[in-house]
Amino acid sequence: MTAASGVPRVAPGGIREVGTVNWLVCRVAGRAAGTGPPNLFRTLARRRGLFRGWLWFAGRLMPGGSLPRRETELVILRVAHLRGCRYEFDHHVRLGRRAGVRERDVERLKEGPRADGWTPRERAVLAAVDELHADRDLADGTWTRLRAHLSEGECVELAVLAGHYEMLATVITALRVQPDHVRER
Repeated sequence: MTAASGVPRVAPGGIREVGTVNWLVCRVAGRAAGTGPPNLFRTLARRRGLFRGWLWFAGRLMPGGSLPRRETELVILRVAHLRGCRYEFDHHVRLGRRAGVRERDVERLKEGPRADGWTPRERAVLAAVDELHADRDLADGTWTRLRAHLSEGECVELAVLAGHYEMLATVITALRVQPDHVRER
C-alpha cells in the first residue's frame, strides 16, 4: 500500500477557500477522527456545494447506514487495501477501532475473506467486496451466499458502500491527497 505521492494536485483549502460552514464541518470531522481538519474534506470543500452534497450522501452510508458499523468499517478497509489507498486505510483503521475492528481484524483483512476467524456473514460480505472490486459485478453464487446473511436492502447498501469507497480511492489517488496528521492525545 502506498501513500499518495508527491504534492497534492489540489491543495487543501483554508477557511477562505472552503467557506466558514465547510471549514467548521472539516474541523468537527477532524476532531471525530483524531486529526486536524481532514485533507480530503478540505480538498473536496473547494467545490462547496459538491462537498455538502457528497457529505450528505456519504453520511447516509457511514455512519448513518443500516449495516453494522463494524461491518461497514471492514468493507471500507478491504476496499482501501485492495486499492492500495493508504489515506483511506489509515483513516478507517482509526475509525474502525471505535466500531470494534481490532488489530488482528486489520491484519486478516489484508489476507482477505478466506482468512481464519471471520464469521460466515463477514466472510460473505468480504468475498462480495473482493468480487465487486475485481469484476465490478457479483456472480450468482456470491449473491446467493450474501443473501443468506443480508436482506435485499442491505445488499443494495453494501454494493453502494463498496462502490463509493472505490470512487473515493480514485479521487484521493488522482488528487494526491496527503495523509492527515494525527493529533497528540
